Amino acid sequence: MTTPTSSTAQTACDVCIVGNGAVAKTAALGFSQAGHSVTLIAPPAAPGASPPQAAAGEQPWDVRVYALNHTAHTLLSSLKVWGALDQARVQAVDSMAVNGDGEKGGDIEFDAFGAHVGALAWIVEDRNLCQALDAALKFAPNVNIVRGRAVRIETNDDGALVHLEGGKAVASSLIVGADGGHSWVRGQCDIGLDYRSYHQRAVVANFSCEKPHHGVAYQWFTGAEGIVALLPLAGNRVSLVWSAPDALADILMRESLGELAIRLAGLSEEKLGVLRPLQPETVKDFPLALIRPHAITAPRVALVGDAAHVVHPLAGHGMNLGFADVAELLKAVAEREPQRAIGDERVLARYARARKEDIFLMQFATDGLARLFSTDLEPVRIARNLGLNLLDKLPMLKRRLITHAMGK
Repeated sequence: MTTPTSSTAQTACDVCIVGNGAVAKTAALGFSQAGHSVTLIAPPAAPGASPPQAAAGEQPWDVRVYALNHTAHTLLSSLKVWGALDQARVQAVDSMAVNGDGEKGGDIEFDAFGAHVGALAWIVEDRNLCQALDAALKFAPNVNIVRGRAVRIETNDDGALVHLEGGKAVASSLIVGADGGHSWVRGQCDIGLDYRSYHQRAVVANFSCEKPHHGVAYQWFTGAEGIVALLPLAGNRVSLVWSAPDALADILMRESLGELAIRLAGLSEEKLGVLRPLQPETVKDFPLALIRPHAITAPRVALVGDAAHVVHPLAGHGMNLGFADVAELLKAVAEREPQRAIGDERVLARYARARKEDIFLMQFATDGLARLFSTDLEPVRIARNLGLNLLDKLPMLKRRLITHAMGK
């Protein structure tokens, strides 16, 4: 970042948010509803791209889904977004069944009844969530959505400027970087990071299942073949998230979804029956890595979502961490002293302190589990299966773990 020059900003606002995903849109909506003016800088549309059109009849099921916890539910409900979701496509998770590897693999189960809640989580498609957020933003006061490519950030004691390609700029008191794991905002702030590839890719696809899933989310730790999760979707449908080693992911992406269903049969057929690809057949993959930025704030800048942390998806909490970031940032700004600006360094320091423990614990837990279950050494395999079985027999510890995971 550099010190602002005499450039004249074309747009002035309280908060400038860089990003276009669900976390960025939620932050924009939250600041707007708190009475602040907001500019949301979204990437320019691809050449020749046309706006999405509503399909006749039922939309295809999105392969990108989130297991949203109670923190996310509370935030989205407070912003009047949860009720705007297509509830027919939202599936409550009533229980989770986690299975170790091998014939005598350990297992552990969590259920909503034991946790004294109505649901452990809710499975929501990215498209469903973003459509509800987009609709809310259309009616949000003081929200300006700018399509453009940001090229430079400048800050000083009075505020910040985000310069756009073409010469325009946005002036604000606070910049929120919500632009993903390869955050441009983070790079502009010269924030260092620790990066480690898991040499895995998350292969995602959707299937119908012969037997009802009863709201159960299944997960299998298979050792050399990675971690397989089948998340319940509305109706007799499930969403696959297979964290597969790169070599196996290459094979899975070359195969048909029918062949992928056959691979899954050994794990899932007893519980879910025959799996069949949903039409139209869609499969995607995403590289997996651990990204730990050395800070989540800089002068006049706060990072949220994947810009602030990227964790292994085995616990399904990447999006939940992002929503918790937004909730804490909104709280820190709302509780600031009257004389302090939104982007005041003490306000941002409070936000960073509030998020430090939660982010560290999730990074530590997911990274540790990913390492533990990626080895096929027999002593380690036996120990981890025994650990799962032991944990399943300790109800108080189980309850503490699931309460933290739910964000309660």
